[in-house]
Amino acid sequence: MRPAYDDPRTTDQPITRVPPPPRGPGRRPGEEPMTEHLVDPDVPRDLHAFIAGLPKAELHVHHVGSASPRIVSELAARHADSKVPTDPEALADYFTFTDFAHFIDVYLSVVDLIRTPEDVRLLTFEVARDMARQQVRYAELTITPFSSTRRGIDEGAFMDAIEDARKAAEAEFGTVLRWCFDIPGEAGLESAEETARLATDDRLRPEGLVSFGLGGPEIGVARQQFKPYFDRAIAAGLHSVPHAGETTGPQTVWDALTHLNAERIGHGTSSARDPKLLAHLAERRIPLEVCPTSNIATRAVRTLDEHPIKEFVRAGVLVTVNSDDPPMFGTDLNNEYAVAARLLGLDERGLADLAKNGVEASFLDAPGKARIVDEIDTYTAAWLAS
Repeated sequence: MRPAYDDPRTTDQPITRVPPPPRGPGRRPGEEPMTEHLVDPDVPRDLHAFIAGLPKAELHVHHVGSASPRIVSELAARHADSKVPTDPEALADYFTFTDFAHFIDVYLSVVDLIRTPEDVRLLTFEVARDMARQQVRYAELTITPFSSTRRGIDEGAFMDAIEDARKAAEAEFGTVLRWCFDIPGEAGLESAEETARLATDDRLRPEGLVSFGLGGPEIGVARQQFKPYFDRAIAAGLHSVPHAGETTGPQTVWDALTHLNAERIGHGTSSARDPKLLAHLAERRIPLEVCPTSNIATRAVRTLDEHPIKEFVRAGVLVTVNSDDPPMFGTDLNNEYAVAARLLGLDERGLADLAKNGVEASFLDAPGKARIVDEIDTYTAAWLAS
């Protein structure tokens, strides 16, 4: 992440807000979504409508960072000593960041609302509800268990809470959740050891865990030092999905590939500056988890029109589109697809192919992938026929 933020809901392109789409999976009767439907005026409204119904997979989205104002207000109401507002409207202002340090303060204040297994369960289940509203059929949710266990939540109870929420969400919404356990790099090797232990201990490891990641600031946090922990996770059957090259140069991506055996790269924004790296990613079919609005909010990229997603696609890299910390950056997955549609000049078929990229790059089993791809094709054909 970069050391300075402007308002994360502000980009170089104007965004208007319109009424939300009709009720979808996960919407309670009479309930309006807390995140308004975002519409880029340069993308036709019928294309926005197509995106709203398009079945999707999401591979780069954070657990606490996905807490909408609705969820945060519920958690804040549980803990009266918190400085976090309980009014969802006031939270819109609370989530307006003045700089990087302010963003970290706000993020940690939300983390501090997660104090009990019941809080963990509520957060996880309600995040799945919000995903279902956007037709997310499968998501790999990045969870940082160290943030909760160091605050006193029993590790076994934490695992039980996320698993109970995962199973309930799949039963109620049809959204399949899997976990990526993430090292908070700024917390050092202590957090790496704890995260690796929780991810590889057969008595604790949750059934839904599929991958092992590394997040937090990149500057001053070398990827190489985490190699022993990734080696342990990989030996235990987990996939390697570190963040790399978001706010540092292409060498950080090479380090993630070389030392951490990365199978996907979180962000990888600076990869566009190294043609050899792009060729390597394309040849090895190593996906990039691209989060356009996040990259603008963090100033990893100056403007949307300068976003390297176009270079990635031209180089033949497998690109997936994701939302990262959507409410905190004033976006959602549907909006990220609309941004990609404008930047890449995609029509409905192009957007369907983009959704299939997310499925292909996922760690879902083959029958699950085939099922979602078939649903994407069926939806697209019906849309175009009408």
